[in-house]
Amino acid sequence: MSKTDCDQAFRVDDLNQRWPEMTYGGALSFMRRKYTRELQGVDVVVSGIPYDCAVTFRPGCRLGPRAIRAGSVQLAELKSFPFGIDPFETLKVTDFGDCFLDPHHPETIPAAIEAHADHILASGAKMLSFGGDHFVAYPLLKAHAKKHGPIALIQFDAHCDTWEDDGIGLDHGSMFARALNDGIIDVARSTQIGLRTFNDSDMGFEILTSPWVHRNGMDAALDIIKQRASDAPVYISFDIDGLDPAFAPGTGTPVAGGLASWQALEFIRGLGDLNLIGMDVVEVAPAYDHAEITAIAAATIAHDWLCLLAIKNGAKTNAVGRL
Repeated sequence: MSKTDCDQAFRVDDLNQRWPEMTYGGALSFMRRKYTRELQGVDVVVSGIPYDCAVTFRPGCRLGPRAIRAGSVQLAELKSFPFGIDPFETLKVTDFGDCFLDPHHPETIPAAIEAHADHILASGAKMLSFGGDHFVAYPLLKAHAKKHGPIALIQFDAHCDTWEDDGIGLDHGSMFARALNDGIIDVARSTQIGLRTFNDSDMGFEILTSPWVHRNGMDAALDIIKQRASDAPVYISFDIDGLDPAFAPGTGTPVAGGLASWQALEFIRGLGDLNLIGMDVVEVAPAYDHAEITAIAAATIAHDWLCLLAIKNGAKTNAVGRL
């Protein structure tokens, strides 16, 4: 048996290398990237944050990282669509595994996630994080702000997540209010996309609701997002419930009328000119999914963000067909 027959997640030596695998077999990592905790020379670290005790409706997104990894197998088969690149020729990406959390001591959760992110970011690598519920974005943002200063947040979501916050509780619907109060979000540079639940205040965000996006189109929305973010450090937080339940049933708080998966991908692909510093994809709850459509959408959103970074690292696009 050749070394390159299978299991590149464990067997690969060169982080720019990949080989064909059975999509239905082999060791699972995100896009078959090497499982390692070595950080030297790594451009992007993928890791899971399997926490879901801050949810307000259906639990289960602690299993999201596992599902997103499984949903990425076909993305590792061919060159990346629509870019026509192998992103790993120019971008060294590893899978760190999951952040260890003790659910029996919830008071330790925020600090554990923040320390996990501090360790990775100190190496110079960027982070691609898979939730878990959306609360995990708060300690991730804290760690990124230590390095970059106040951050332009681009948030895809059905909900504002800026409802009243007491500064103490673990709540996936209020943590961005806490982040604003902490000064780690530059709200004048930040945009929320896909909202379709009521809130009393915009908290200073530009809010592009799902109906507005549907009526006005992708180009108008991208223009607003990019003008606001400008050259600020940009962190993308993608709650999968930003998608309509038709495209993402596997989530804890589904809301009708959301974005289609094609719109989500067009959004991500349109942000390549920005100063992208990190990303999370959260709230994938596989127990409510059907035929992995939520997990596949989440994996593809993450994949496309990696492709943007690969292009920034020098990958040459070679798109085929009318795009």
